Amino acid sequence: MDLAFSCRKLFELEMEVLLQVQEQFLVIFQNPWLLVICLSGVTLGIIWGAMPGLSTTMAMTLLIGLTVGMSQSAAIMFMLGVYTGCVFGGAISAVLINIPGTPDAVPTMIEGYALARRGEGGLALGTAISASFLGNWVGILLLIAMIPAVLFLALQFRSWEMFLLSLWGIAICGSMSSLEMPIKGWISGWIGLLISFVGLDAIHGVSRFTLGSFYLSDGIGFIPVLIGLFGISEILRVLPQKSPPKIPSKVGRVLPSLQTFKKYIRASFRSGIIGTIIGAIPGAGANVASFFAYDIGRRRASEEEKKKWGKGSYEAIVCAEVANNANVGGSMLPTLALGIPGNAAAAAILAALQLKNVVVGPLIQVENPGLIYFIYIGLIIANFFMYGMAIALIKPCVRLFSLPKTLLMPLILPICILGAFSVNLNFFDVYVMLIAGLIGYVLHQFGFPLAPLVLAVILGPLVDENLRRALLVFENVGMINVLWDRKLGTILLLIVIYTFYDGIFRRGKSKELIHD
Repeated sequence: MDLAFSCRKLFELEMEVLLQVQEQFLVIFQNPWLLVICLSGVTLGIIWGAMPGLSTTMAMTLLIGLTVGMSQSAAIMFMLGVYTGCVFGGAISAVLINIPGTPDAVPTMIEGYALARRGEGGLALGTAISASFLGNWVGILLLIAMIPAVLFLALQFRSWEMFLLSLWGIAICGSMSSLEMPIKGWISGWIGLLISFVGLDAIHGVSRFTLGSFYLSDGIGFIPVLIGLFGISEILRVLPQKSPPKIPSKVGRVLPSLQTFKKYIRASFRSGIIGTIIGAIPGAGANVASFFAYDIGRRRASEEEKKKWGKGSYEAIVCAEVANNANVGGSMLPTLALGIPGNAAAAAILAALQLKNVVVGPLIQVENPGLIYFIYIGLIIANFFMYGMAIALIKPCVRLFSLPKTLLMPLILPICILGAFSVNLNFFDVYVMLIAGLIGYVLHQFGFPLAPLVLAVILGPLVDENLRRALLVFENVGMINVLWDRKLGTILLLIVIYTFYDGIFRRGKSKELIHD
């Protein structure tokens, strides 16, 4: 009876999704300004992602400041546009000049630049554009199909379960972002937790680690930390490097034939599912998704195609680009349903929502009815704009690469300062940003990933408050009763223990996939 009731309830939720999506679709198209804002975000995202060294996360965090004066709807459309455009943008420089604009474009760089040297750079880019378009659709459709079930499950989460879920997100982020030495990822996460504990205690109002400073009483904002880690540290890393190589003068044909793309349809859907699933894992990110799909694609390719892998394979480009774009929809799943960002870029969208006093999580449909469906439609519209603008912006983007890094990176510094200052309009956040940048640079030099630190700064309050609240609730309850009565929490506890066990006893099974 319970199973039949649950299935009926889930079916009702799915029907509600379709009706709400239709309603929000009409709302957006009745306001053309939202479409203009989304198109602007997509354009900025593609240009930003195409410039070497400027990651998706860096774009998202620095452009949050532009949303301060926008309405809630406009801010969401703008950030979704930037996210969608930037994920593809990294492929442009990866193919044309062998420098990935974003970390997730590395597999595309390996194959695309080899094709560009044979005079097929335009076709390689066109394949990447089409694969990105398809990947976004896979991620969006799976997001629409899965989020009602996840929302239904999310309502079962209480303080104990939220603590364990947040802790698991930080732990698995540390494991996946530093596969050879997970301990480095965990250390980075613990540093982020310590940063998040600064300020007034949310339960008893006691000052912690404030050193008597008035500015620290409200805690350390994660937006200046994000900008410092991914903006200032990037400037410090890139400036000492040499200028990029010369740009090919001709791009060639851009759009591939439909027959060519049909050839790789199976690889496309497989990679799309991989990208969406990995995107739903907190902290994994598009770079992990693209590498996983790239590796699995190589194992499943035909013998003839395997010979091309690493020397210029269109199927390899399809696998990588579909996965890292499907990751966009996947990363929004835990962000919206549980309030836990799927990756650092999704954390920036979470930050933009918080600036508009929107609290995401299990009660999002109660407190902000229709918001999830608005985001569905925003992703769909951004995907169409991305496809059109990607084709239109390829040649202008090529000209941007003539800027030397010694000129480009100093231009980014004022944007970083403006982004940190605009949140609270005080220079203390600018100092926090600069210190975070130095810390990020040092950690990167010693091989510590930055993603766990960012995720921990964001999830730290959830970990702290929910653990202490759960301890108060269970004060007079035995541990055995807690484990027996809170079965969902027990399952999560076992998952957390296994994550640490797997990280401690795994040695040399995988290469490190991402660095930050």
